[in-house]
Amino acid sequence: MNYKRSSALFAQAESVIPGGVNSPVRAFKAVGGTPIFVKEAKGAYLYDEDGNVLIDYINSWGPMLLGHAFEPVVNAVVEKAKKGTSFGMPTEIETQIAELAVSMVPNIDKIRFVNSGTEACMSAVRLARGFTGNDKIIKFAGCYHGHSDSFLIQAGSGAVTFGSPNSPGVTEGTAKDTLLANYNDIDHVKALVKANKNEIACIIIEPVAGNMGCIPPKGNFLQELRNLCDDNGILLIFDEVMTGFRLAKGGAQELFNVDADIVCFGKVIGGGLPVGAFAGRHEIMNYLAPLGPVYQAGTLSGNPLAMAAGLAMLNEINADEKLFVRLEAKTKYLHEGISRVLKANNVIHTINRVGSMISVHFSEDEVVDFESSAKGNNERFKTFFHGLLNQGIYIAPSAFETWFITDALSYEDLDKTINAIDKTAKTL
Repeated sequence: MNYKRSSALFAQAESVIPGGVNSPVRAFKAVGGTPIFVKEAKGAYLYDEDGNVLIDYINSWGPMLLGHAFEPVVNAVVEKAKKGTSFGMPTEIETQIAELAVSMVPNIDKIRFVNSGTEACMSAVRLARGFTGNDKIIKFAGCYHGHSDSFLIQAGSGAVTFGSPNSPGVTEGTAKDTLLANYNDIDHVKALVKANKNEIACIIIEPVAGNMGCIPPKGNFLQELRNLCDDNGILLIFDEVMTGFRLAKGGAQELFNVDADIVCFGKVIGGGLPVGAFAGRHEIMNYLAPLGPVYQAGTLSGNPLAMAAGLAMLNEINADEKLFVRLEAKTKYLHEGISRVLKANNVIHTINRVGSMISVHFSEDEVVDFESSAKGNNERFKTFFHGLLNQGIYIAPSAFETWFITDALSYEDLDKTINAIDKTAKTL
């Protein structure tokens, strides 16, 4: 495929945007080559600036559950834009989407809208600290909760080691309050809690990890976290920015039948526009200003265009009783097809899948946490990525990202993808 115009646009962008991109993974540093510049998208397809058509497995990193340029969402945004794009004042549509979200998601009474998943997770942790009076948090190595300082921490060497900053600009003072645990390792979490008795405000986790590939919780891991939090007065935060309204109407809480104290949303809840949210029970959410002492604010929070897009998206999801059945079936079909052709070509691999999230790891070991994910053959992934790209299949340009399946994908698209993987596998 020809990417002459994308290359020229990237060179132009590099002169005025750091690295030429506004989010680092887009720069193709992990896979090499030139980033693809998108001109437009419709359904399951991307149309780039060079006239190439690509089957999309990123789907804006999750929100395009029903496909790009989904007509009810587009129409809702257009009609709302005609009446003004921002007021900085309350609007009725904020209450409408809040009522719908609360009705769809178990164990939440109130929801506060913000502008991104990062902002939602940052605000949820602040709320947990204010509600409990404790400062420390536990996060899991390999889970990404946005670029707030508290979350950019790498793991220490021992079960009770304080984190250290993983990015310049994050202070040691911030890092000392973030404790790192291993995903799917309840004993490690228990050791951290024991070593920091009565000091931990919350445990925050992606109930299905999506930033070290798709990694599901093993066995009763989430329920064991719930029990541990209950026994120690710790709040459990589910970061459902990826999984919320994607794995089920009620997200991971519904899918795994485990209640969190605070739930963070993004992606799907905004229908593709910049929206985040965090939600919880009355007694927790009432700790937020103006009712309580924990301050959080935002001029563009509840922006009418974003609320219109989100409301249209949630209405469609809520009304379609077969949506998640179709998504599960399509993802399973893709999983089985990929596994079949990789095995036929003697390519060592592991595939993880939950609902409409799936990832391929070039590793013979089970992938259950960040350490096992990092053992994958990244050089092989680069060849895999570009082999698919050259055949019109666009997956995440990183071995550590999940793929997102959209309902707009046809079985013909899935077959084309499997055939492309078969051809690429012969080169691996």
